[in-house]
Amino acid sequence: MSAQSRRSSDLSPADAMDSGEKRLNELGYKQELRREMTLFKTLAISFSTMTLFTGITPLYGSSLLYAGPAALVWGWVVVSFFTWFVGIAMAEICSSFPTTGSLYFWAAHLAGPVWGPFASWCCAWLETIGLIAGIGTQAYAGSQVLQSIILLCTGTNKGGGYLAPRGVFLAMYVGLTIIWATLNTFALEVIAFIDIISIWWQVIGGFVIVIMLPLVALSTQSASYVFSHFETAPASTGINSKPYAVILAVTVSQYSLYGYDAAAHLTEETKGADKNGPIAILSSIGIITIFGWAYILALTFSIQNFDYLYDTNNETAGVFVPAQILYDAFHGRYHNSTGAIIVLFIIWGSFFFGGLSITTSAARVVYALSRDKGIPFSSIWRHIHPKHKVPANAVWLCAAICILLGLPILKVNVVFTAITSICTVGWVGGYAVPIFARMIMPEKKFNPGPFYLGKARRPVCLIAFLWICYTCSVFLLPTLYPIKWDTFNYAPVALGVCITLIMLWWIVDARKWFKGPVRNIDDQIEKV
Repeated sequence: MSAQSRRSSDLSPADAMDSGEKRLNELGYKQELRREMTLFKTLAISFSTMTLFTGITPLYGSSLLYAGPAALVWGWVVVSFFTWFVGIAMAEICSSFPTTGSLYFWAAHLAGPVWGPFASWCCAWLETIGLIAGIGTQAYAGSQVLQSIILLCTGTNKGGGYLAPRGVFLAMYVGLTIIWATLNTFALEVIAFIDIISIWWQVIGGFVIVIMLPLVALSTQSASYVFSHFETAPASTGINSKPYAVILAVTVSQYSLYGYDAAAHLTEETKGADKNGPIAILSSIGIITIFGWAYILALTFSIQNFDYLYDTNNETAGVFVPAQILYDAFHGRYHNSTGAIIVLFIIWGSFFFGGLSITTSAARVVYALSRDKGIPFSSIWRHIHPKHKVPANAVWLCAAICILLGLPILKVNVVFTAITSICTVGWVGGYAVPIFARMIMPEKKFNPGPFYLGKARRPVCLIAFLWICYTCSVFLLPTLYPIKWDTFNYAPVALGVCITLIMLWWIVDARKWFKGPVRNIDDQIEKV
């Protein structure tokens, strides 16, 4: 036997074990899900969850209207800056705790034995609410893009084109949700393959749109207009305060720049997760920061007539500002809608991939919480498909709740505002719990992974925590005045009811039995 063969045969199972799986065992969990995700596949899913177009496109029109292009353009830069603090703080924690429960698991261990169960409970439910609502945001905005595609394909609003009514819009919303759930029922490698297509779809499509759109437009706005023009619209928004208008204008960036925790949800299925998880988180933020700003600039430079964008009698019925910008550019140059339809289809594909990835993340969080008996009928939702090894029941639970969230589309005009607010507050609010716990915990109790901040962790975590608190507060504000039934932001009410019920459940019953993540390895394991 050669020396190399002898060395290989002498390796114990622990030596041959993946570093992420080894750390998972140390934390008290056995490997149940397939660990077959590479760094690139994990990055693809994380990038697809953030997505290039899905955050910016649906809120671009309203944000532009609040305070003009300067607030929108520079708002992205400011939000990107603070987002890096959140991402860096989360990357350090992910490196230490590569588990599929991610945020709520982190909260439990970082908060310690006394406060850990409560911190875990709060984080898990915030994240669950945010992710399920996130599926709804993708389904709604994706349906909105599809509505514009159909309208332009059938002759435009001026030419007698078909503008899908509420019932058809809801059918599109439900259809997308069901498709995502069906695809997530198959093996994870199917989703990973689709998300690899997604990352190239968005990178190539992003380059094409960012470069081509300003070139196609017959005229472009000046740099002074894009970077320095400030203009409020009190007649349309009812908002006279300039600082308040700027705050609302920046929400498009705050809504777009999160979702990078998707890599953390998949760490139990990722090779070398203690290293690759943090890399995927930070790489996703970097890619979206650059491409997102370029996309905003491309749209803003290509505006032909600002006031016409919001005219209900224009070619896109005034329902979707980016669609009108694309139509004006391509129709002005080529005298037809074909180019605008193709670009809208590229954008729609981004929503499709984003919704698929968010469904994947939402199901993993529901599965992890069910594994620790934190959801009613947990035995059902933690069931793993015997063949595909995915939490299929959790997938369909998320889809069913998402469909229920969309039913008010039939009667209410502000559904998207409410869903995006619930999604942002829940999803981003879930980040705050483990970051705050990491900031205040004694350093000697933290077992660092390969990515470690050292003495920088307190200032990084403090800035990240304060920024998250600000972001959540902004999304609970009224977005239109005067406040009436059809302009009211229902998110504070919906979140208030949900959080009240969750906290009452904790006080009355759950605190007696919920202990946070439950170890599923019976052997004696050294405390970490």
